[in-house]
Amino acid sequence: MQALGVILLAIGIVVSVRERKYKMMWRSSEPPSNMLASALSQLVGTAGGIYLSLELLFSFLKIPEDWWSNNSIYFVEPLAVISLFLAILQPFVLKAWIKLRK
Repeated sequence: MQALGVILLAIGIVVSVRERKYKMMWRSSEPPSNMLASALSQLVGTAGGIYLSLELLFSFLKIPEDWWSNNSIYFVEPLAVISLFLAILQPFVLKAWIKLRK
């Protein structure tokens, strides 16, 4: 089950980076020298921002950090996976939002 989750996460990262590269290609008049590195850094930056925002929200609401980890089977922090999942979905939600507004 964990291997399937890791495989789906890796596929999501690849598809999201590809979509980000495509957006960068059409957005700017002169594309950056290495679009793969730029798209990957955007993905990591977005995931990091979401993670920090969720951490601050949890500390503001005084939600204990270990509420999901009582005898947990998780091998990574669930909040980090949630933020990475939201960062993977971000370009597709933005694309749908732009199409919806037209």
